[in-house]
Amino acid sequence: MVTETRRFSGFDVDRFNDPAAQLHSLRQEIDERIEALLEEGGDSADTLAGAMRAGALGSGKRMRPLLLMLVARDLGCASPGLIDVACAVEMVHAASLVLDDMPCMDNARLRRGKPAVHVQFGEDVAILAAIGLLSRAFCVLSSAADIPPAVRSRLVCTLSQTIGTQGLVRGQFQDLRGGQRSAEEIATTNELKTGVLLGVAVEMAAIVAQADEEVAQSLRAFALAAGHAFQIRDDFADSGDSAVTGKDTGKDVGKATLINALGSDEAQRHLALYLRDAERHLADALGSRQSASQHTRRFVASLFQQGRGGIRLVPEPVVARACADNAAACLDARG
Repeated sequence: MVTETRRFSGFDVDRFNDPAAQLHSLRQEIDERIEALLEEGGDSADTLAGAMRAGALGSGKRMRPLLLMLVARDLGCASPGLIDVACAVEMVHAASLVLDDMPCMDNARLRRGKPAVHVQFGEDVAILAAIGLLSRAFCVLSSAADIPPAVRSRLVCTLSQTIGTQGLVRGQFQDLRGGQRSAEEIATTNELKTGVLLGVAVEMAAIVAQADEEVAQSLRAFALAAGHAFQIRDDFADSGDSAVTGKDTGKDVGKATLINALGSDEAQRHLALYLRDAERHLADALGSRQSASQHTRRFVASLFQQGRGGIRLVPEPVVARACADNAAACLDARG
C-alpha cells in the first residue's frame, strides 16, 4: 500500500523567478519520490531492488513526469497526488528503457552515462527489474492519494493501453523488424516508441485536471508532434560522442530513421515543423487561460534550444525557413 503522498513544494513553480530553478526543484522532488516509492515496494537491499533503482534513478531528464506536472499546473490542477501519477509514468518509461537496451533488442551497453542495467546485473535480473517497475507503477497509480477512485481507474486504463500492442510494445516490435521503410512508416514507429508516452503524460494530466475533451484532443496533438521532434533530435544525437550523450552512439547506422531516409537537411526541416505544430496545438489547449501554458512552453522550448553538449540540433536558417509559414505559431527554438 502506498503511503500518503506529501504535498510537494516544487509544484508551486511560480515561487521561483528562474525557470531553470523551477525545473531543478521539480526534478529533484520527482527523484526523491521515486526513490521513496521503490523503497516502499520491497527490500531495498537485494539485487532485484538494486536493478530497479538503477533503471529508474539517475541522471534522466524526467521529461515525461515534468511535462505531466507542468501541463496539469497550466490547467489549474494542484492535487498532491499528481506527483505519484507522474512517477508512475516515469517508472513505465524506465522499464521500457531497461528492455530496449537488452542484447535481444537494441543491444546497448550504456544508458545515461552508466552501464545499462543488463550489463550491471545480468539479463535475467534486468528482465525481472523491468517487470517489477511496471508492477510498481500500476500499484502507485491505483493508490495515488487525493485522486477520486473513478479518476484513478481511468488513469490505470489509459496507461495500460499505452504499453500494449497498440503502443510501446508495437513500436518496439516494428523497430526491431528493421529493413527499408518509407518516411511515413518510420514516423508511425516513432509515434509508437516515443510519442505514446508523451501523449499519455499530457492525457493523464488532462484526466486529473478534469479538462474537457477539446482540450484533451489538442494536448494529444501537441504530444504527437513533440514526440516526433524528440525522436528526430535523438536520432541526430546518436551520431555524437558517447561521452557527451551518455548513451551508445552509432546504433542507428543502417537503421530506418528519418535522417537516413530523407537526409540531414530535410530531417532538420521536419524537426522544426514538428516544433511549430507542437506550439500551435499547445496554444490551442492552454492559450486562452490566464498565463497558461507558460510553464509547459518554456520547458519544451528549453529541450530544443540546444542539443547535448551545447550542439544546436535545429540550425538557425532551418528554423527560420520552417517558421516562415506561421511565425506566430512557431515555437522559438532559436533560444
